[in-house]
Amino acid sequence: MSAQPDLLFAYGTLMRGLRLHHLIDGRAEFVAAGSVGGRLVDLGGYPGALPDREGTIRGEVYRLQSDDVLAALDAAEGPEFPRRPTRVRLDDGREVSAWTYWFDGSVNGAVPIPHGDYRRHTREAQ
Repeated sequence: MSAQPDLLFAYGTLMRGLRLHHLIDGRAEFVAAGSVGGRLVDLGGYPGALPDREGTIRGEVYRLQSDDVLAALDAAEGPEFPRRPTRVRLDDGREVSAWTYWFDGSVNGAVPIPHGDYRRHTREAQ
């Protein structure tokens, strides 16, 4: 796995059609849908990904057009969401390395998203 991927795995509000997608729209190219090992929680308006060998998180992989995108995302995500290279399984079976923002804060009051799909979770909550 490369230490410096040029890919981003988005599992929450950065995905297409969701609230913060504008931060990467035109600055990153959609590659494929995929998944990572972990569990997802709803933190109230946005999700947090937590490492977990048992669960699966669904999301989208994007190819970043410049390192400037990461700097902007780092600022938007904040200190509770450190960015780490992560192995992602694309829906076609390939594995790639992509940056993923993992949640590193308190999960007190967080709502588990057992199926690991934030888009589905937001539709179910409506």
